[in-house]
Amino acid sequence: GNTNEKPVHSVTLSNYYIGKYEVTQKQWKDVMGKNPSYFKGRNLPVEQVSWNDVQEFLRKLNQITGKHYRLPTEAEWEYAARGGAQSSGYQYSGSDNTNKVAWYGKNSGNKLLSGDWKRSKIKSNNCKTHTVGTKTPNELGIYDMSGNVWEWCNDWYSRKYYKKSAGTNPQGPSSDSFRVLRGGGWKSTAHGCRVANRYYWEPYDREKKIGF
Repeated sequence: GNTNEKPVHSVTLSNYYIGKYEVTQKQWKDVMGKNPSYFKGRNLPVEQVSWNDVQEFLRKLNQITGKHYRLPTEAEWEYAARGGAQSSGYQYSGSDNTNKVAWYGKNSGNKLLSGDWKRSKIKSNNCKTHTVGTKTPNELGIYDMSGNVWEWCNDWYSRKYYKKSAGTNPQGPSSDSFRVLRGGGWKSTAHGCRVANRYYWEPYDREKKIGF
């Protein structure tokens, strides 16, 4: 693993619900009235949404439904991605075979690529997002937690906090510069799609590889 994934530590979580699929462009448009995504398709994951954009989506969704939807914490995300209490200990979410569970840099384009990851190969192969739920789900029946789009978590990103993370319902540091991303995306390496992998981005930035 990477240095920012260590040390391995246990956490205790309270009960929570999490979406079966990545949020789609149809769902986003139904709430927000417009679709910001680069790759268009009603059942493709919404992308080019910042962490701040997602907070506005959640505010409106909660207003419409009277419920309390939110982003998962980093610990909640990883627990779900690993298959919860039904986990088989896979490297990716639901399998040790990346192609089985993830749309990523080698399989998200016109043909299955081989050899080392190169940005030029990804671009020329028309790699892109894919309809949610078309790969195999993990042990809990959740799809695309490895690959397709990176997924925002609620936490601020920190290496220091992660090393001394609270044992029960960790929330991340109270402030920092970046928000946590997990799961890898359509142009990631297989290494980037591991459930242990941690990444981060500015909360105001939008990318065609990032959703939730």
